[in-house]
Amino acid sequence: MTKITSLADEIRNRIAQPPAENPEQPKTPKAKKPKAEEAEILRLIRAYDNANHKSLVHVRFDEKTVQTLNHFKMATGVDVTRLVAFAVQQLFEGNPELKAIIKQFIQNMTL
Repeated sequence: MTKITSLADEIRNRIAQPPAENPEQPKTPKAKKPKAEEAEILRLIRAYDNANHKSLVHVRFDEKTVQTLNHFKMATGVDVTRLVAFAVQQLFEGNPELKAIIKQFIQNMTL
């Protein structure tokens, strides 16, 4: 069965792909900015596997954040769902006190 994509999906995929180089144009060296940290975080986000995630959570963001998320998706090709799932996982891993608060609540609830 062939993959069915909408016109919008096709455009997003084209935008996410790097442009093909034209060999006729002279190449000018560009000053590269150090993006080692940025490349590493993008690598981690892209490597994050959310294929087995089946639960949905409805969240609300302010307009500026939504616009930033949409621009991020267009710039990197990373789906917003993957980015948010990665960010939440990092939040809980980096702040174990949040898990302690949840554990305490569950223990108090069962008493």
